[in-house]
Amino acid sequence: MSDSYALLVAAACDARQASYAPYSGFRVGAALLATSGRVYVGCNVENASLGLSICAERVAVCRAVADGEQTFAAIAICADATEPTPPCGACRQFLLEFGADLTVVVAGSAGGAGKVDQYRLAELIPEPFTSYRQQETGGDR
Repeated sequence: MSDSYALLVAAACDARQASYAPYSGFRVGAALLATSGRVYVGCNVENASLGLSICAERVAVCRAVADGEQTFAAIAICADATEPTPPCGACRQFLLEFGADLTVVVAGSAGGAGKVDQYRLAELIPEPFTSYRQQETGGDR
């Protein structure tokens, strides 16, 4: 794992501490690296109406987009699990909106000290649903 990704994993593990997960007890943090070099963090926020809960990855993307960012290089995810826990299907689809070449770095709760997996987003979501614009131009943003 590169040093920049190690820092991203550390930021994701720190973000996990702010998680609001009273129903599942499963805290997740994410750190999204924009191509500008800025890092945006997010944590999962649960709701009694579980469908209204939001994952850490989507919180990080929304924070970045609200700040004017739309191109990303990598995202790190750190969850309350001993093994790395990749993003859920909804988050994979949400991230895909911003490019299939995104690097996804996934760590367990030990962060960089434990097992860390790394993927290209395209590996995690084969045969994706993409926008008409992406299909027409043959690629990402």
